[in-house]
Amino acid sequence: MSEDNKQARILEGRVVSSKMDKTVTVLVERQVQHRLLKKIIRRSTRLHAQDDLGAHEGDTVRIAECRPLSRTKHHRVVEIVTCVKA
Repeated sequence: MSEDNKQARILEGRVVSSKMDKTVTVLVERQVQHRLLKKIIRRSTRLHAQDDLGAHEGDTVRIAECRPLSRTKHHRVVEIVTCVKA
């Protein structure tokens, strides 16, 4: 009997927009090596996440993958790592 122990991928990023109701836009940056030049370059992705914790712009948050919540939301805010005082 094999069990499906699928772990949700957890990413960390910065909230760049919190204007929507219960949704935040999180900028996730990663570093990759250029295939030809071998130089480390930064790539970024903007993801929409369900926010039940009340994160604001500038906060660093951890988000986890989940089932599709809407057309663009496939992540949830799990934890607010650092909070920016406004």
